[in-house]
Amino acid sequence: MADRPFSPSAFRQAAREIAAVSERLYQHGWSPATSSNYSARLDQNHCAITVSGRDKGRLTEADVMVVDLDGAPLTDGKPSAETGLHTHLYARFPHAGAVLHTHSLAATVLTMNLPATGSEALILEDYELLKALEGFTTHESSLTIPVLPNDQDISVLAALADQALQAPGTGPAYLIRGHGLYTWASDMASCYRHIEALEFLLAAELERRKLEARQ
Repeated sequence: MADRPFSPSAFRQAAREIAAVSERLYQHGWSPATSSNYSARLDQNHCAITVSGRDKGRLTEADVMVVDLDGAPLTDGKPSAETGLHTHLYARFPHAGAVLHTHSLAATVLTMNLPATGSEALILEDYELLKALEGFTTHESSLTIPVLPNDQDISVLAALADQALQAPGTGPAYLIRGHGLYTWASDMASCYRHIEALEFLLAAELERRKLEARQ
């Protein structure tokens, strides 16, 4: 294993935070079975991330490892298959201190029911909980969440995300069709707040569309 230029104490703290947030996300039903992946930035060159294939309802600090921003492992373990999406976000957004990815029912159903045009997006407007997101100060806001086509090639998905996040109105989130939600924030507490708010908004949007379809 390569030398460890990251701070061991920062890694231990990040592992504790990731394990704690994993339990909360699992209890909400947003990360069933071994789905989802979570990470926390350690410094400008390294992040802690969940090991691949671990049950998120039983995640411990031992199920977290360190990679550099090229995705190379610096501690024992096999990093999440979607590590490249996390490292892309850390490289693109220097302020990002945590990234969380969930697989909720609402995110899956909403994205599978959008027409596959290649330029999909979900637009959320006038919801009070938009104020829970970093950079949003009023409910009189509009958030465009890009919806990327699912692809097993993570480098392709990262490139699609990079392009989509340049569009006006986008914020700290994107969706992958039939897959789930990615969000990021300055620290783990703020990132969990993002997930909690966005998952509520996705569930609300799904219910709103059901009601409209019945009318």
